[in-house]
Amino acid sequence: MSDPREANPLEHTTASMTQDRHAPRVARSASNTPLIADKDRPEENKPVRPIKRRKKPGARRMKLSLTHLDAWSVAKVTFMLSIAGALIQIIAVALLWSLLKVVGVFDQVTQIVSSAGLDAGGINLANVFSLPTILSGVTIFSIVEIVLVTILVTIFALLYNVVCSLVGGVHVTLGDD
Repeated sequence: MSDPREANPLEHTTASMTQDRHAPRVARSASNTPLIADKDRPEENKPVRPIKRRKKPGARRMKLSLTHLDAWSVAKVTFMLSIAGALIQIIAVALLWSLLKVVGVFDQVTQIVSSAGLDAGGINLANVFSLPTILSGVTIFSIVEIVLVTILVTIFALLYNVVCSLVGGVHVTLGDD
């Protein structure tokens, strides 16, 4: 007599699938190892994917060399940074002048000068150091500073290129430890 499972192979697979559905599931950790060891079913305790151990890579090193600076790029970047610095200077002076005016420093200095007998012609410090006068002076200074800093840094970039052609530039080694 033949085995009834051999007569209809679909019945056997269906029966085994229903058996597996009702079997308790094994909880697994993040490393894919079972949390609860089941000695009766060792085939369920095997990880689904084999665990591959990676060899820890060694330290990576990269050598960089700065051998040339484009003078036009240096000039553009320096000009933009100088403008930003000039705006910061102008705003800082305006805020400082406002703070000194609110505190009353100009009036107190005028009183000290007049009480000392040095009042020559009734000079009022608040009029001499008015906000428009101070801001115009700082603005003129900032414009001169923008031009000078841009020219000097561009000249230094050109000198750096000459020195690099003789020496070889700046060499930096970056390491990942």
